[in-house]
Amino acid sequence: MSIEYAIVVKNKTRLESLIERFNTKAQARFYIESLGGNFNDYETEHETFQEALNTLQSGLAKIIKNKTVERVYLPSFLFSDRNLIVVIGQDGLVANTAKYAKGCPIVAVNPDKERYDGVLLPFDTQDFTDGVEQVLSGKYPSQTMRFAEAKLNDGQRLLAFNDLFIGVSSHVSARYKISFNHKTEEQSSSGLIVSTPAGSTGWLSSIFNMAYGVAGMFEKGLVAKRPKLRQNELLFAVREPFKSIRTQTGISAGIIKNQNRLVIESLMPANGVIFSDGIETDFLRFNSGCIASVGLAPENATLVTKRAY
Repeated sequence: MSIEYAIVVKNKTRLESLIERFNTKAQARFYIESLGGNFNDYETEHETFQEALNTLQSGLAKIIKNKTVERVYLPSFLFSDRNLIVVIGQDGLVANTAKYAKGCPIVAVNPDKERYDGVLLPFDTQDFTDGVEQVLSGKYPSQTMRFAEAKLNDGQRLLAFNDLFIGVSSHVSARYKISFNHKTEEQSSSGLIVSTPAGSTGWLSSIFNMAYGVAGMFEKGLVAKRPKLRQNELLFAVREPFKSIRTQTGISAGIIKNQNRLVIESLMPANGVIFSDGIETDFLRFNSGCIASVGLAPENATLVTKRAY
């Protein structure tokens, strides 16, 4: 089926969010500078992004009909198999978009290489049309990314492109019962992170940084390593597990693959949550009585990659 429309997905810049909060640019400047911040950095970031967006939109208009959608509207936007998606922004925006893309090919564009790592952003404003034209031809190199899913015993489910957080919505300890590889124990911790291969360089990497940082104080010559997950694998890690008379720390990390599942039963009367990809507004309530089964989702995301020459 041929592609008829390109959907450009973007997010508000920090400057736009500040102006929305304080009504005018002058008031936003006063607020930031009164606290000792550098308002010029917000302006530079905004101008760079707008220039990149304008370049992208004008280049795309020469190839295919298109319209632009703000990230906040993604949960209610209906993508079709006649769409291709062009994401322009940070790596996290790719993750946010992929969950709602329904398998549509995604051309991800880095608008500011001096500011964004671009792990999930193979294109820039100079070469993104190559990716778009390859999709329109029906022959394009791509990378298929598996989602993680959390499925509750009441039928609700949540997908994650990068990672799931399971815990409590505030900074108090989460209480739950965890089951994995035929072992079960009660735990108290700062919650769990379940990461996909795409997310292993994100939130999960901070857990490795902390672990190696602490261990490195006591073990000389420790070489930090990072997980290399296959596409059919997820890695979960328990954050700051606490051992007590009632709670254990025997299940601290593990690899979920194929039909294997991680099962977590909430022991929290209130404020338990599961959210995905760092977006706290994209969540499931996870209070006492809820049981979450976490594993690989049947859905995939299709990320267009650069053709090798």
